[in-house]
Amino acid sequence: MRAQLKLVVAVLASMLVLGGVATAAEDRTLGLGDRGADVTEVQIRIAGWAADGPQRTFVAVDGIFGPATEAALKRFQRAYGLTASGQVDAPTQQALDALADPDGSTAHFDFAEFHSKDGAGFGGGKVGSSTVQENVRRLMYKLEAVRKKAGDAPITINSGFRSIAHNSDVGGASNSQHMYGIAADIVISGTSVGQAIGHAQTSGFSGIIRYNTFTHVDSRVEYGYGAGSWYWAT
Repeated sequence: MRAQLKLVVAVLASMLVLGGVATAAEDRTLGLGDRGADVTEVQIRIAGWAADGPQRTFVAVDGIFGPATEAALKRFQRAYGLTASGQVDAPTQQALDALADPDGSTAHFDFAEFHSKDGAGFGGGKVGSSTVQENVRRLMYKLEAVRKKAGDAPITINSGFRSIAHNSDVGGASNSQHMYGIAADIVISGTSVGQAIGHAQTSGFSGIIRYNTFTHVDSRVEYGYGAGSWYWAT
């Protein structure tokens, strides 16, 4: 099976999760100026490579292969020992595909890790469960980048999605980003909170909050129902 076919399957699967309709992406090398569902999927997978240093920026998931997507792709390619061409060629496709799991999750994260801890799964939030699952999938790819930057150190998810009821039980904010599936509280093995924050600041997270033993990360500015403005309490 060609690497591109795996990417097409992922595109179709993500569209089905959202209840939409997708057409098959072309088997092509992607680069500047290209548009389509396959570009969107690439953007999701490289979203954690938004910057070289701490910067309030993110990779727009808009299906348009522009300069920001190219720059993020080059960072991804360098991190994985690939030629930093800025194009999605066959070796890059293979590296992107290696991050994906057949169930729609990613290589180092499972959906169950992000389930609400009251047993609600992805239900009972401020958006539907299918939307939560897709939001979590996008979050996973950012966390894959954080994991890579931390030397492939395992990441523990202390809290992922929270149902409205669970968020209330734990004293979460009234518009907690956890209730949309766009936030996680993480601990990186062998890594200090300060180091975790440093990785998050290069990975497209618009919400970063320091706690004594863990780090909160979220993508609040990328969603219409998010908090709307950047918030780094580091």
